[in-house]
Amino acid sequence: MGTFRHGIQTNIDVKKRIPFLTGDAVSAYLLILPFFVFFFLFVLSPLLRNFLNSFTNDSLGVKEFIGFRNYEKLLRDRSFLRSVLNTFTFALFSIVPLMVLGFAAALSVNRPKKAMYAARAVLMYPYVASMVSVSMIWLYLFDPGSGLFNKVLWMAGFSGSDWLFDEKLALPCLIVVNVWKMIGYVMILYLAALQGVPQSQYDAAVVDGAGFLGATWHVTLPAIRPVSFFLLATLSIECFKTFEQVRIMTNGGPLDATTTITHQIYMRAFSEFKMGYASAMSVVLFLMVFVVTLLNLKFGGQLEEDRGNG
Repeated sequence: MGTFRHGIQTNIDVKKRIPFLTGDAVSAYLLILPFFVFFFLFVLSPLLRNFLNSFTNDSLGVKEFIGFRNYEKLLRDRSFLRSVLNTFTFALFSIVPLMVLGFAAALSVNRPKKAMYAARAVLMYPYVASMVSVSMIWLYLFDPGSGLFNKVLWMAGFSGSDWLFDEKLALPCLIVVNVWKMIGYVMILYLAALQGVPQSQYDAAVVDGAGFLGATWHVTLPAIRPVSFFLLATLSIECFKTFEQVRIMTNGGPLDATTTITHQIYMRAFSEFKMGYASAMSVVLFLMVFVVTLLNLKFGGQLEEDRGNG
């Protein structure tokens, strides 16, 4: 009897010292196990393999360890350096208009009226459409010979433009397409944030003599600050991995004027079959996105909040 009691007591002591052996903990680990299996097999493992592959000259059968030669070559690759510049330019001139126009759109439709519900649906439609279909539509609009934009210019007495075939206009055209498509995403998130701001704060601002602009500056913007930094992070990631519209509308041209990092990765991997070199490009892209995300978290105050909670 004493041995039986001693065994039970020992088991209880072990569970106290090792809390993950309790029944509830085991059930919780089993529930989250599929996610970690999926994450390891389809995210972490390919990421590590890609990182190791970036130190080889892998090209369809030939695979030798070459150290940092791929990364050294990137510093001299004019097409890749141009793609980095294009990617940052595309991100900057897409994110700023999206944040401003998306917030303005959210303010405009933040009213309980049927017309506003219809306006929300219209603004969301481009976002839910696939980028391939959107790119094909805009490709027709930008066509120098039969496109709608040139027809309007001709009717107004102006000369047409080459649009996507013009080295100076091609990238701005892609930025316009991206802003048009993504504005619904920004609008719907800002709209949700606006509807979460307590009305009492606006009432207090009115009592203090603040008008619409004053209430927007002192009440609305501070209240939706977390959403703004979330949008900044997600839009940055989306812009850095831009590919579909580049591939369909310009294929990186003219003269690499619209090539992006992801487009360069695709071309090196699936056109030239330089898998090792493309892996090095993807590692650089990963580091860029990682740094941008950390900066967003830092300036958004999320890191300080996590430390405070910890």
